[in-house]
Amino acid sequence: MPAVVPLTWLYVPGDRPEVVAKALAAGADVVVVDLEDAVAPDRKEYARAATADLLAEPPPVPVHVRVNAPDDPQYAADLRVLAALPALGGLRLPKVSSPAQVRRTAAAAPRPPLYALLESALAVEHAYAVAAAHPALRGIALGEADLRADLGVRDDAGLDWARSRVVVAARAAGLAPPPQSVHPDVRDLAGLAASCAHGRALGFFGRAAVHPRQLPVIEAAYLPTAQEIERAESVLEAAAGRAGAQALPDGRFVDRAVVAGARRTLALARRA
Repeated sequence: MPAVVPLTWLYVPGDRPEVVAKALAAGADVVVVDLEDAVAPDRKEYARAATADLLAEPPPVPVHVRVNAPDDPQYAADLRVLAALPALGGLRLPKVSSPAQVRRTAAAAPRPPLYALLESALAVEHAYAVAAAHPALRGIALGEADLRADLGVRDDAGLDWARSRVVVAARAAGLAPPPQSVHPDVRDLAGLAASCAHGRALGFFGRAAVHPRQLPVIEAAYLPTAQEIERAESVLEAAAGRAGAQALPDGRFVDRAVVAGARRTLALARRA
């Protein structure tokens, strides 16, 4: 996994330029300007124009835009106004359920990288087909609020199968591990930390956020601990100049996959 994969994605409403300005200075790897769920219908045109103004010059951090869903009348206008702007870092496509929607967006907006959000049972069923739909697609992720409603799931554990499926689909298609969906309670930092630890165990990397106070919690959960760094360094030290698999004095088995994992750990540590 390349070290440049974003760890934090901070969502902000597109019709609040003053909030967007604060988000750009909050320390997120990517700021996602939301033109979809966070914007009321009568504010869509204003949000689109404000976002175009924002992207008239290169922003201090990468800015992606979550456009309206492919079956929404606002979608075509979003692409027409925003897709050709050189400062646009990526388009996030909500409510994607088929590879055809990705290919249609790539044809209409050939320049920016695309990211598909899977928010329904049908989307999860098509996860690999969507992930492999087009070279312009750089990532997939779950939209858990809509998926939870679609499935009628109350217990958080009821989403784990869908989460694992999306992680596997992304990796099978050669994409980076997906980020976790947002933790909606911005005051519940302990719950966010526990949820991030669970997501990391499932194979996610990083997380979307809806408030700057969530960013350091996400970073702490996904960046390697001192113990993990020490273990990775011991693996690389043992493997230096030696070919093939071997056992370390503490009993750990080391082969090429373990060495590759150790290198990823140290690469992550360097970005802290």
